[in-house]
Amino acid sequence: MEAKLWEAARDGRVEEVKEILRGHPSVNVNWGDGFGWTALHFSCARGHDYIFAILLAHARIDVNLKTKNGSTPFLGACQSGKTSCVRMLLRDSRVRVNEPSNDGYTPLWYAAYFGYVEVIRRWIASGREMGLGQSGNPNNDAIWTAKRFGRTEAATLLERFKLNPAETRDDIRNELVSEVFALVVFVSDGLLEVCQTEMAPIHVTRFFKIATQLPLELQMVLCNRVLGFRQEIIPGKGLEAAFKNLVKLLL
Repeated sequence: MEAKLWEAARDGRVEEVKEILRGHPSVNVNWGDGFGWTALHFSCARGHDYIFAILLAHARIDVNLKTKNGSTPFLGACQSGKTSCVRMLLRDSRVRVNEPSNDGYTPLWYAAYFGYVEVIRRWIASGREMGLGQSGNPNNDAIWTAKRFGRTEAATLLERFKLNPAETRDDIRNELVSEVFALVVFVSDGLLEVCQTEMAPIHVTRFFKIATQLPLELQMVLCNRVLGFRQEIIPGKGLEAAFKNLVKLLL
């Protein structure tokens, strides 16, 4: 059954992935092929965002599992420029964002090498740690790499961030104020699913009105997934504050 789930995720067969997860709750979602590629790796690499989100929400998913060459799902997302997957992973506190491959190349190095400016911008805006690498070392110096391969925009952005990290982060967040990233949690036949949605600020109020109408345990899941709370149970009185804090983080 693991191989069937892997193939369905690789090929983008959403309904089959759902059916397998519903019908076989004990299936090993971290199963990989001979090269260590898991369903999560493949769904990201091939841009199957919906499947990727469903797998990412699974209780037993290993978000830092490596392929034989040492590529994590986050490194793969940065290497292939899958911005939507990068954004989902940046908001997951479990993800080790600076984990290098077996050759020592980091996720940021790949984003710089290929000139994926939007990936870099989202990373800066997220506030997650960003290792620029050892200056002058071509194996992990993101700025040197971007310059070496003519990724001028990426190099300029990274240099700006290196000199003024807080100011650069604030400027990018202000540029993104016209959109909100949200995780919408719902239940379908007993399967927890997470969808990625873009909303303008005028719709934020409606989103949270809907979200707070979810069963309490699902509200907890939403807060845990997005805010990175460690505790298993969020007191009822803390839910309103949690959602208000979430809005601040997303704007």
